[in-house]
Amino acid sequence: MEQETLEQLFIDQLKDLYDAEKQIVKALPRMAKAASSEELGEALRKHLDETQNQVGRLEEVFKMMGVPAKGKTCKGMKGLLEEGSEAIKEEEDETLSDLAIIAAAQKVEHYEISAYGTAKTIAEKLGREEAVELLQQTEEEESAADATLTEIATSLYEVTEMEEEEDEDVDQEEEEEAAAPMRASGTSRRTSSSRQPAKKTSRAGR
Repeated sequence: MEQETLEQLFIDQLKDLYDAEKQIVKALPRMAKAASSEELGEALRKHLDETQNQVGRLEEVFKMMGVPAKGKTCKGMKGLLEEGSEAIKEEEDETLSDLAIIAAAQKVEHYEISAYGTAKTIAEKLGREEAVELLQQTEEEESAADATLTEIATSLYEVTEMEEEEDEDVDQEEEEEAAAPMRASGTSRRTSSSRQPAKKTSRAGR
């Protein structure tokens, strides 16, 4: 493979990532605002700061390659963010809405981890060690953000399970309360019946 062709492939990957990060910078504030969990909102705001730094790193790599920092529409990221936005709007329950936000955010993270891994590999083949270091740093941040989202999701699942158990207990109590008058009525009828005097049996020929 010619060096120029590989360099062009690398630049194309950078443009895709650059646009993807720009889209994420716009989307994260909306996702953080929609989050009910304080922990989730804080994690998303923290990742917004990281993403802005990641944009800066990509601009450094563009400069290393001697080309202007310019993106090309990343259709994959656009689709993921639109899908996530729709899922969040559909959920009325706060916990489920937070889980939908996490699901959308983790799809984004997985896309980025894969894309940065690919770009890093090409940079290695080109011998661009400084670019490799910058891309590696971002890839590690994306992996850490993904792990944080998994931890938050696990906590939310536990909350959901507790709420379901509480609902089941309430339903059972209501059923028992509803059944109590019926049982009491049945006992009363049996007691009343047992208290009735026995009829005298007439003897034949008497």
